[in-house]
Amino acid sequence: MQNLQPELVKKIESLLPPGCSAIKIEAEGPDIVIYLDKLDKFYAVDNPVKDIANGIKKKVVIRSAANALLPPDEATIKIKSLVQQDAGIADIRFCPEFHEVWVEAYKPGIVIGKGGSTLKEIIKTTGWAPRVLRTPTLPSEVVKGIRSTLLKEAETRKKFLNKTGKRIFTPQEKTSWVKITALGAFREVGRSCIFLQTSNDKIILDAGLRFEATDTSKEYPYVATLNMPFDEIDALCLSHSHLDHCGFIPYFFAMGYEGPIYCSPPSRDLMALLCFDYIKVMKRQGVDPLYEEKDVRKAILHCVPREMGEVTDITPEIKLTLHNAGHILGSSLVHLHISDGLHNFVYSGDLKYSHTKLLNPANCIFPRVETLLIESTYGGREDFHHPRPEAEQKLLKVVTDTIAAGGKALIPVFSVGRSQDIMLVFEEFMRKNPDKANFKVYIDGMVLEASAIHTVYPEYLKDNVQRMILSGKSPFESPIFEVVKGNRQEVIDGAPCVILAPSGMMTGGPSVEYFKQLANNPKNAIIFVGFNTNYSLGRKIQRGDKEVAIVGEDGRLDTLKVNLRVETAEGFSGHSDRRQLMAFVKNMRPKPSLVLVNHGEAKKCDDLAHALSRAMNIEARAPMNLDSIRLK
Repeated sequence: MQNLQPELVKKIESLLPPGCSAIKIEAEGPDIVIYLDKLDKFYAVDNPVKDIANGIKKKVVIRSAANALLPPDEATIKIKSLVQQDAGIADIRFCPEFHEVWVEAYKPGIVIGKGGSTLKEIIKTTGWAPRVLRTPTLPSEVVKGIRSTLLKEAETRKKFLNKTGKRIFTPQEKTSWVKITALGAFREVGRSCIFLQTSNDKIILDAGLRFEATDTSKEYPYVATLNMPFDEIDALCLSHSHLDHCGFIPYFFAMGYEGPIYCSPPSRDLMALLCFDYIKVMKRQGVDPLYEEKDVRKAILHCVPREMGEVTDITPEIKLTLHNAGHILGSSLVHLHISDGLHNFVYSGDLKYSHTKLLNPANCIFPRVETLLIESTYGGREDFHHPRPEAEQKLLKVVTDTIAAGGKALIPVFSVGRSQDIMLVFEEFMRKNPDKANFKVYIDGMVLEASAIHTVYPEYLKDNVQRMILSGKSPFESPIFEVVKGNRQEVIDGAPCVILAPSGMMTGGPSVEYFKQLANNPKNAIIFVGFNTNYSLGRKIQRGDKEVAIVGEDGRLDTLKVNLRVETAEGFSGHSDRRQLMAFVKNMRPKPSLVLVNHGEAKKCDDLAHALSRAMNIEARAPMNLDSIRLK
């Protein structure tokens, strides 16, 4: 059933090449899908898809009519004959609901062909619209599971997309006001959540958890204060997939939300990884999780992935564009263009405005900006990181000194982002200094799975890392790394080594288990390379506490003496420090007229807001949770 306005349909039909007529035109989420029966005539002209997309300012997808689809067996043979063997095709699967064929390959570029030539031949000769997917170079149960779920639930997903498309493309009266409400992560770190509202639309930006909160009422965003059913929310936008930004999202689906999640493709996969793990950890601790695995799977089905820089209609009058935030794989600055330019809002999520070994710096150029909401994890007056080369030098010196002394170096890391960045430091060190490659780097927890997901999306990584992955020499598969598969005690009792283990703040996970065993030996070392919140175990160790409380196997609190060497290698954080945050705002084009500060301890938020106001001569403030701010 057509779900578009007749005027838009007529315009699309007028843009079709001569001799082409559409069998059906419909919206699937923000995309316009055109079904044709004469693909030869359609592709007889140059760039027909681009011409239509430019004409209607929407993303356009072309599909064949159902009666033009070759039987899957015949189509498979044809596809294999069209694609060069060195593409490394791993699988070919068909999705009849979307008239698509999914081609998974180690070298997707060869499947695509120069200028998309091979893809055109596939759809012209088989009728099936090809969707090319990169095969991870490391085994990934998450990627495998997501792709299988999307195929298995294709019919459900299509109904959802058609319903969403109808909502997006139904005209409405223009709004005259815009406001946001702070639901979490204002004057604190954790449970990020922002509610953006116009007279017509209700949008949620991020929905995270706060694990180390001493008050259970502060673990979750203040969504109850919205006083409305969850199914009234039009869209949810995710900046990135750390649990303090995405961990509450499946709860929305458990409570009746049926709308879309807009995020980058890597953010969808990493959200699934971390939310499934959250459920396992809660159950292991004897705590009922907020939601079940079915809610995570439903969230996956409702994800509408968008590439960086791709302009997308998410309501009749709000356009979304994601830009690189430089924080972790797929992390995004969220730009919202509201009501034909009534207001332009940029939400930074977590950002890194400098180079790392893994990612490029955050983007700071936008078409229009009136309001910026920026994080301030390291926004305090004294928050200045050491230059990256110094950080790497210190890390490697502490590690090599510890190894030489016969000890083990524990590095608590976030599974996503910091782990891969630190792995690149060790890979480069060992590659350039083979004579010093006399120790193993063990990786535990979800680090391997997260690294595998990185190999699916090399285009989001720095050029040199991308080249290594594409050439079959992924740095994450270096022989210096060894996955802990069996008993951790074997690593603890074994030769001197490095251990990369989550969680980075030591709020749970393998890093705590290793610490219990290593803490009493002064030959060992623990090296912090990321942020620790005030009440986390990591912060207590980092600040020099000689005794810390640890939950024992019987569930009771035990006192653990800290005798190992405690070090912090500043400069590895995925967050910008004070100078970088100031530079980001200074270099923003255009300059915002209002800056709101969040995602930091209260004093850091205030410090950054005051500094921005003085230095940039713009209005800057640090709202509190539950504050509502009218932007227009």
